[in-house]
Amino acid sequence: MSKAKSQGFSPERLARIDRLLQEKYVGPGRMPGAQVVVARDGEVVHQAVLGLADVERGTKLKDDAVFRIYSMTKPIACVALMTLVEEGLIALDDPVAKHIPAWKDLAVYSAGLGPYLTTPPARSMQVVDLMRHTSGLTYGFQNRTNVDAAYRKLKVAEMHADADLEGMIGQLAKLPLEFSPGEAWNYSVSTDVVGYLVQKVAGRPLGQVLKQRIFEPLKMADTGFFVREDQRARFAACYNATPEGGLKLQDDPQASPYLKPPALESGGGGLVSTAADYLRFTAMLANGGELEGARILSPMSVRLMASNHLPGGKDLTELSRSLFSESTNAGVGFGLGFAVVFDPPKTLVPCSMGEFYWGGAASTAFWVDPVEKVSAVFMTQLLPSSTYPIRRELRTLVYSALMESRA
Repeated sequence: MSKAKSQGFSPERLARIDRLLQEKYVGPGRMPGAQVVVARDGEVVHQAVLGLADVERGTKLKDDAVFRIYSMTKPIACVALMTLVEEGLIALDDPVAKHIPAWKDLAVYSAGLGPYLTTPPARSMQVVDLMRHTSGLTYGFQNRTNVDAAYRKLKVAEMHADADLEGMIGQLAKLPLEFSPGEAWNYSVSTDVVGYLVQKVAGRPLGQVLKQRIFEPLKMADTGFFVREDQRARFAACYNATPEGGLKLQDDPQASPYLKPPALESGGGGLVSTAADYLRFTAMLANGGELEGARILSPMSVRLMASNHLPGGKDLTELSRSLFSESTNAGVGFGLGFAVVFDPPKTLVPCSMGEFYWGGAASTAFWVDPVEKVSAVFMTQLLPSSTYPIRRELRTLVYSALMESRA
């Protein structure tokens, strides 16, 4: 019996994933290549590798390809912070100013282009606000307000810019908040600040902390903030989608800024990884914080992270002010580092209560279903992630192949 059948899947139905990717995306040139891995109870039940890693050079995509995972960095940074919470070194309800004294007078934007008119926040920003994106911070690319315009001008948290994490914190100390902490949800540089807190509390550079606390224990040997010399031949090219449905090279893997260590180790979006590495990270979360004897978090901490932490128990459609997110479904809240499903029927896609997930700007994605014990990782390199509904389609195809439910 195949692993797919032994884990309750139909191999014939899982093959629909490959057909969809090839016929709709890779074959017509809408995506350069695609890799997907689906697992249940830690057993890989389906995997596919299609297309090219580098269209210009005709390099085939292989199963050990190295990808820019952008915002799939966020759950990793948040897990690192939770390891420090478990040691009592920082608390979720700590005021952020306790750890960043320069932020004690942060105020909320009212008007102006700088100097700004501001008002005091209704309450101070807490660590939990950073993890769930209710901090009042923003992203420069939102193109929505005068505050995010100021982020763009200063290049706040822009990868491969000159400022390091300390410099980023100094920049943010000079800017107002979009709103009072806890008042709304806004996709933001919050997780970069989480990375700064990890670095400060642990007393070591963020990359070293992630390596020591997560990558080495989980044997994630290909994950880091830059592409090592021995990985360069496996580094995929990244593309922008064109209005005609084609591809335009965005980052040449042989001349990429990822080939050297960055000034800013971005906890919000700076890592490169492989499908195999990221599957090990999801397997740890799916298994309650442990993988093959390596205990990263306690089961209670994982459950806390995978609970909806949005104020009032609201979903993202009710609380979001963001022009961009990796999630747009009703019935979805936000936990400590990723989106969390708490009302499955409202999402209009197959999913389970408590399922958690996130994605990256180059259309990468993962999800973990704690009910069905299913996890999946999808890799490609296509900007922006909103170009195609591939994440919804993959969920539908994976669950249409699940013949034996654990629910």
